[in-house]
Amino acid sequence: MTTIRLRWAAGLGLGLASLLAAGLVSADVKYRLYCANGKLEVDSRTPEQMRRARGQACLLGEFDTKAQAEAAADQRGGSGAPCACP
Repeated sequence: MTTIRLRWAAGLGLGLASLLAAGLVSADVKYRLYCANGKLEVDSRTPEQMRRARGQACLLGEFDTKAQAEAAADQRGGSGAPCACP
């Protein structure tokens, strides 16, 4: 049973390392505040990914933690509040 767990953990570790090396998963996640289609939104997607997903989206700020991004959104009326791109 222990051998199976070790193999599983090793496989998981190698898989994650492969994704990191390929750039498919980022170890350095940023949280961003966007104005997307006229509403504030906190998300971890890149600006390009947000434009693809939402159409019109502009970056209003970038933060290290989700709490910081949500606090910035709260200062502007909170997630879902109306906004306009500069």
